[in-house]
Amino acid sequence: MASTETTAVTKDGAARDGGDLAGLEAGLDALETVQQGRRPFRQTFREKILPPVTAVVLVLVVWQALVSFKIVDDPTKLPAPADVWHVVQDAWLQGNLLGYIWTSVSRGLLGFFFALLIGTPLGLLVARVKFVRAAIGPILSGLQSLPSVAWVPPAVIWLGLNNKMMFAVILLGAVPSIANGLVSGVDQVPPLFLRAGRTLGATGLKGTWHIVLPAALPGYVAGLKQGWAFAWRSLMAAEIIASFPDLGVGLGQLLENGRNASDMAMVFEAILLILIVGIAIDLLIFSPLERWVLRSRGLLVKS
Repeated sequence: MASTETTAVTKDGAARDGGDLAGLEAGLDALETVQQGRRPFRQTFREKILPPVTAVVLVLVVWQALVSFKIVDDPTKLPAPADVWHVVQDAWLQGNLLGYIWTSVSRGLLGFFFALLIGTPLGLLVARVKFVRAAIGPILSGLQSLPSVAWVPPAVIWLGLNNKMMFAVILLGAVPSIANGLVSGVDQVPPLFLRAGRTLGATGLKGTWHIVLPAALPGYVAGLKQGWAFAWRSLMAAEIIASFPDLGVGLGQLLENGRNASDMAMVFEAILLILIVGIAIDLLIFSPLERWVLRSRGLLVKS
Protein backbone atom coordinates (compact mmCIF):
# COMPACT_ATOMS: atom_id res chain seq x y z
CA MET A 1 0.00 0.00 0.00
CA ALA A 2 2.80 2.42 0.87
CA SER A 3 4.45 1.73 -2.46
CA THR A 4 1.19 2.33 -4.30
CA GLU A 5 0.55 5.57 -2.46
CA THR A 6 4.11 6.75 -3.13
CA THR A 7 3.68 5.99 -6.83
CA ALA A 8 0.39 7.90 -6.91
CA VAL A 9 1.96 10.89 -5.19
CA THR A 10 4.87 10.81 -7.63
CA LYS A 11 2.52 10.69 -10.58
CA ASP A 12 0.45 13.56 -9.17
CA GLY A 13 3.62 15.60 -8.65
CA ALA A 14 4.81 14.88 -12.18
CA ALA A 15 1.40 15.81 -13.52
CA ARG A 16 1.46 19.08 -11.60
CA ASP A 17 5.00 19.81 -12.77
CA GLY A 18 3.96 19.03 -16.33
CA GLY A 19 0.94 21.26 -15.98
CA ASP A 20 3.04 24.05 -14.49
CA LEU A 21 5.57 23.72 -17.31
CA ALA A 22 2.81 23.77 -19.91
CA GLY A 23 1.32 26.83 -18.25
CA LEU A 24 4.70 28.55 -18.19
CA GLU A 25 5.25 27.80 -21.89
CA ALA A 26 1.75 29.06 -22.69
CA GLY A 27 2.46 32.24 -20.76
CA LEU A 28 5.72 32.82 -22.59
CA ASP A 29 4.00 32.17 -25.90
CA ALA A 30 1.31 34.67 -24.96
CA LEU A 31 3.96 37.27 -24.15
CA GLU A 32 5.64 36.73 -27.51
CA THR A 33 2.39 36.59 -29.46
CA VAL A 34 1.83 39.72 -31.46
CA GLN A 35 -1.64 41.00 -31.92
CA GLN A 36 -2.65 40.70 -35.54
CA GLY A 37 -4.98 43.68 -35.41
CA ARG A 38 -4.62 46.26 -38.09
CA ARG A 39 -2.04 48.92 -37.35
CA PRO A 40 -3.60 52.41 -36.96
CA PHE A 41 -2.86 54.74 -39.84
CA ARG A 42 -1.53 57.36 -37.44
CA GLN A 43 1.13 54.93 -36.20
CA THR A 44 2.01 53.84 -39.74
CA PHE A 45 2.29 57.47 -40.81
CA ARG A 46 4.48 58.37 -37.83
CA GLU A 47 6.81 55.37 -38.09
CA LYS A 48 6.96 54.56 -41.80
CA ILE A 49 5.94 57.59 -43.86
CA LEU A 50 6.95 60.67 -41.90
CA PRO A 51 10.71 59.92 -41.46
CA PRO A 52 11.59 59.50 -45.17
CA VAL A 53 9.31 62.40 -46.17
CA THR A 54 11.04 64.60 -43.59
CA ALA A 55 14.46 63.59 -44.92
CA VAL A 56 13.45 64.39 -48.52
CA VAL A 57 12.00 67.77 -47.53
CA LEU A 58 15.15 68.62 -45.58
CA VAL A 59 17.35 67.80 -48.57
CA LEU A 60 15.17 69.95 -50.84
CA VAL A 61 15.26 72.85 -48.37
CA VAL A 62 19.06 72.72 -48.12
CA TRP A 63 19.37 72.39 -51.90
CA GLN A 64 17.09 75.38 -52.50
CA ALA A 65 18.92 77.41 -49.84
CA LEU A 66 22.26 76.81 -51.58
CA VAL A 67 20.76 78.25 -54.77
CA SER A 68 18.64 81.04 -53.27
CA PHE A 69 21.37 82.45 -51.05
CA LYS A 70 23.85 82.10 -53.91
CA ILE A 71 26.19 79.90 -51.91
CA VAL A 72 26.47 78.09 -55.24
CA ASP A 73 25.58 80.80 -57.75
CA ASP A 74 26.51 78.96 -60.95
CA PRO A 75 23.46 77.13 -62.40
CA THR A 76 25.76 75.07 -64.60
CA LYS A 77 27.09 73.49 -61.41
CA LEU A 78 23.98 73.29 -59.24
CA PRO A 79 20.56 73.86 -60.83
CA ALA A 80 17.57 74.77 -58.72
CA PRO A 81 15.13 71.99 -57.77
CA ALA A 82 12.50 73.68 -59.95
CA ASP A 83 14.78 73.44 -63.00
CA VAL A 84 15.27 69.72 -62.47
CA TRP A 85 11.52 69.29 -62.01
CA HIS A 86 10.86 71.07 -65.31
CA VAL A 87 13.26 68.71 -67.12
CA VAL A 88 11.51 65.69 -65.59
CA GLN A 89 8.13 67.16 -66.49
CA ASP A 90 9.20 67.78 -70.10
CA ALA A 91 10.47 64.19 -70.41
CA TRP A 92 7.13 62.95 -69.09
CA LEU A 93 5.07 65.13 -71.44
CA GLN A 94 7.18 64.00 -74.41
CA GLY A 95 6.60 60.36 -73.45
CA ASN A 96 10.28 59.63 -72.88
CA LEU A 97 10.48 59.32 -69.10
CA LEU A 98 8.97 55.84 -68.77
CA GLY A 99 11.08 54.72 -71.74
CA TYR A 100 14.28 55.73 -69.97
CA ILE A 101 13.24 53.86 -66.84
CA TRP A 102 11.95 50.73 -68.60
CA THR A 103 15.06 50.37 -70.78
CA SER A 104 17.29 50.17 -67.71
CA VAL A 105 14.94 48.30 -65.37
CA SER A 106 14.17 45.56 -67.92
CA ARG A 107 17.88 45.04 -68.59
CA GLY A 108 18.72 45.07 -64.90
CA LEU A 109 16.03 42.60 -63.82
CA LEU A 110 16.68 40.21 -66.71
CA GLY A 111 20.43 40.30 -66.10
CA PHE A 112 19.86 39.76 -62.38
CA PHE A 113 17.65 36.74 -63.15
CA PHE A 114 20.47 35.20 -65.21
CA ALA A 115 22.91 36.00 -62.38
CA LEU A 116 20.56 34.22 -59.97
CA LEU A 117 20.50 31.10 -62.15
CA ILE A 118 24.30 31.03 -62.27
CA GLY A 119 25.21 32.29 -58.81
CA THR A 120 22.96 29.94 -56.83
CA PRO A 121 24.38 26.59 -58.01
CA LEU A 122 27.87 28.08 -58.04
CA GLY A 123 27.48 29.17 -54.40
CA LEU A 124 26.23 25.72 -53.40
CA LEU A 125 29.13 24.07 -55.18
CA VAL A 126 31.67 26.32 -53.48
CA ALA A 127 30.04 25.87 -50.08
CA ARG A 128 29.74 22.08 -50.22
CA VAL A 129 32.85 20.95 -52.11
CA LYS A 130 36.14 21.71 -50.35
CA PHE A 131 38.28 21.46 -53.47
CA VAL A 132 36.07 23.90 -55.38
CA ARG A 133 36.11 26.32 -52.45
CA ALA A 134 39.89 26.19 -52.26
CA ALA A 135 40.15 26.66 -56.04
CA ILE A 136 37.68 29.46 -56.80
CA GLY A 137 36.55 30.79 -53.41
CA PRO A 138 39.27 33.48 -53.28
CA ILE A 139 38.59 34.33 -56.94
CA LEU A 140 34.91 34.99 -56.17
CA SER A 141 35.89 37.24 -53.27
CA GLY A 142 38.32 39.11 -55.52
CA LEU A 143 35.71 39.53 -58.27
CA GLN A 144 33.25 40.90 -55.72
CA SER A 145 35.69 43.64 -54.75
CA LEU A 146 36.58 44.47 -58.38
CA PRO A 147 34.83 47.65 -59.61
CA SER A 148 32.14 46.78 -62.14
CA VAL A 149 33.27 49.51 -64.50
CA ALA A 150 36.49 47.55 -65.10
CA TRP A 151 34.52 44.93 -67.05
CA VAL A 152 32.99 47.34 -69.55
CA PRO A 153 35.98 47.81 -71.92
CA PRO A 154 36.74 44.06 -72.32
CA ALA A 155 33.02 43.28 -72.65
CA VAL A 156 32.73 45.83 -75.47
CA ILE A 157 35.74 44.33 -77.23
CA TRP A 158 34.53 40.76 -76.81
CA LEU A 159 30.82 41.20 -77.52
CA GLY A 160 30.44 44.59 -79.20
CA LEU A 161 28.00 47.38 -78.42
CA ASN A 162 24.85 45.36 -77.82
CA ASN A 163 22.65 44.01 -75.04
CA LYS A 164 24.86 40.92 -74.68
CA MET A 165 27.62 43.18 -73.49
CA MET A 166 25.25 44.78 -70.95
CA PHE A 167 24.18 41.40 -69.60
CA ALA A 168 27.78 40.20 -69.39
CA VAL A 169 28.73 43.19 -67.24
CA ILE A 170 25.70 42.62 -64.99
CA LEU A 171 26.59 38.93 -64.57
CA LEU A 172 30.20 39.68 -63.71
CA GLY A 173 29.05 42.20 -61.14
CA ALA A 174 26.19 40.23 -59.52
CA VAL A 175 27.18 36.54 -59.63
CA PRO A 176 30.07 36.79 -57.09
CA SER A 177 27.84 38.57 -54.56
CA ILE A 178 25.02 36.03 -54.90
CA ALA A 179 27.42 33.08 -54.67
CA ASN A 180 29.31 34.50 -51.69
CA GLY A 181 26.03 35.30 -49.90
CA LEU A 182 24.92 31.69 -50.27
CA VAL A 183 28.33 30.41 -49.14
CA SER A 184 28.11 32.60 -46.05
CA GLY A 185 24.59 31.36 -45.33
CA VAL A 186 25.62 27.71 -45.69
CA ASP A 187 28.62 28.24 -43.41
CA GLN A 188 26.26 29.51 -40.69
CA VAL A 189 23.97 26.45 -40.78
CA PRO A 190 24.21 24.73 -37.35
CA PRO A 191 25.86 21.28 -37.66
CA LEU A 192 23.01 19.88 -35.56
CA PHE A 193 20.62 20.57 -38.44
CA LEU A 194 22.80 18.59 -40.84
CA ARG A 195 23.13 15.65 -38.42
CA ALA A 196 19.38 15.63 -37.80
CA GLY A 197 18.76 15.69 -41.54
CA ARG A 198 21.09 12.76 -42.13
CA THR A 199 19.39 10.84 -39.33
CA LEU A 200 16.03 11.38 -41.04
CA GLY A 201 17.43 10.32 -44.40
CA ALA A 202 17.88 13.79 -45.92
CA THR A 203 21.24 13.28 -47.65
CA GLY A 204 22.66 14.45 -50.96
CA LEU A 205 20.26 16.60 -52.98
CA LYS A 206 17.46 15.95 -50.49
CA GLY A 207 19.57 17.31 -47.66
CA THR A 208 20.58 20.32 -49.73
CA TRP A 209 16.99 21.13 -50.71
CA HIS A 210 15.24 20.41 -47.39
CA ILE A 211 17.93 21.28 -44.84
CA VAL A 212 20.79 23.38 -46.20
CA LEU A 213 18.93 25.86 -48.39
CA PRO A 214 16.15 26.69 -45.90
CA ALA A 215 18.67 27.10 -43.07
CA ALA A 216 20.95 29.26 -45.24
CA LEU A 217 18.11 31.47 -46.45
CA PRO A 218 18.96 34.62 -44.38
CA GLY A 219 22.51 34.75 -45.76
CA TYR A 220 21.27 33.91 -49.24
CA VAL A 221 18.72 36.74 -49.20
CA ALA A 222 21.41 39.15 -48.01
CA GLY A 223 23.54 37.99 -50.97
CA LEU A 224 20.62 38.55 -53.35
CA LYS A 225 20.13 42.07 -52.03
CA GLN A 226 23.80 42.87 -52.46
CA GLY A 227 23.81 41.15 -55.85
CA TRP A 228 21.03 43.43 -57.06
CA ALA A 229 22.97 46.49 -55.88
CA PHE A 230 26.02 45.31 -57.84
CA ALA A 231 23.90 44.45 -60.88
CA TRP A 232 22.30 47.91 -60.92
CA ARG A 233 25.64 49.69 -60.53
CA SER A 234 27.22 47.50 -63.20
CA LEU A 235 24.41 48.32 -65.62
CA MET A 236 24.71 52.05 -65.01
CA ALA A 237 28.47 51.89 -65.63
CA ALA A 238 27.90 49.99 -68.87
CA GLU A 239 25.23 52.41 -70.10
CA ILE A 240 27.39 55.44 -69.31
CA ILE A 241 30.51 54.16 -71.04
CA ALA A 242 29.05 52.13 -73.91
CA SER A 243 26.30 54.43 -75.12
CA PHE A 244 25.08 53.59 -78.62
CA PRO A 245 21.87 54.61 -80.46
CA ASP A 246 20.81 51.03 -81.17
CA LEU A 247 20.87 50.24 -77.44
CA GLY A 248 18.17 52.78 -76.65
CA VAL A 249 18.40 55.49 -74.02
CA GLY A 250 18.53 54.12 -70.50
CA LEU A 251 19.18 56.05 -67.32
CA GLY A 252 22.94 55.67 -67.62
CA GLN A 253 22.97 57.00 -71.16
CA LEU A 254 20.66 59.83 -70.08
CA LEU A 255 23.26 60.78 -67.50
CA GLU A 256 26.00 60.70 -70.13
CA ASN A 257 23.88 62.77 -72.54
CA GLY A 258 23.47 65.41 -69.85
CA ARG A 259 27.22 65.50 -69.27
CA ASN A 260 27.95 65.83 -72.99
CA ALA A 261 25.45 68.69 -73.27
CA SER A 262 26.72 70.31 -70.03
CA ASP A 263 23.09 70.25 -68.87
CA MET A 264 23.25 69.84 -65.12
CA ALA A 265 19.46 69.72 -64.82
CA MET A 266 19.45 66.63 -67.04
CA VAL A 267 22.34 65.17 -65.06
CA PHE A 268 20.42 65.62 -61.81
CA GLU A 269 17.31 64.19 -63.45
CA ALA A 270 19.22 61.01 -64.34
CA ILE A 271 20.81 60.76 -60.88
CA LEU A 272 17.45 61.12 -59.13
CA LEU A 273 15.80 58.55 -61.40
CA ILE A 274 18.63 56.05 -60.83
CA LEU A 275 18.30 56.58 -57.07
CA ILE A 276 14.50 56.29 -57.09
CA VAL A 277 14.51 53.08 -59.13
CA GLY A 278 17.12 51.50 -56.88
CA ILE A 279 15.15 52.39 -53.76
CA ALA A 280 11.86 51.23 -55.31
CA ILE A 281 13.24 47.80 -56.26
CA ASP A 282 14.63 47.35 -52.77
CA LEU A 283 11.37 48.40 -51.07
CA LEU A 284 9.11 46.38 -53.36
CA ILE A 285 11.11 43.15 -53.65
CA PHE A 286 14.07 42.67 -51.35
CA SER A 287 12.96 44.34 -48.11
CA PRO A 288 9.66 42.38 -47.92
CA LEU A 289 11.53 39.17 -48.75
CA GLU A 290 14.12 39.86 -46.07
CA ARG A 291 11.46 40.69 -43.48
CA TRP A 292 9.55 37.49 -44.30
CA VAL A 293 12.67 35.35 -43.91
CA LEU A 294 13.66 36.96 -40.61
CA ARG A 295 10.13 36.85 -39.22
CA SER A 296 9.69 33.19 -40.16
CA ARG A 297 12.74 32.42 -38.03
CA GLY A 298 11.65 34.52 -35.07
CA LEU A 299 14.37 37.08 -35.73
CA LEU A 300 11.98 39.92 -36.45
CA VAL A 301 8.85 40.57 -34.44
CA LYS A 302 5.97 42.64 -35.73
CA SER A 303 5.40 45.75 -33.72
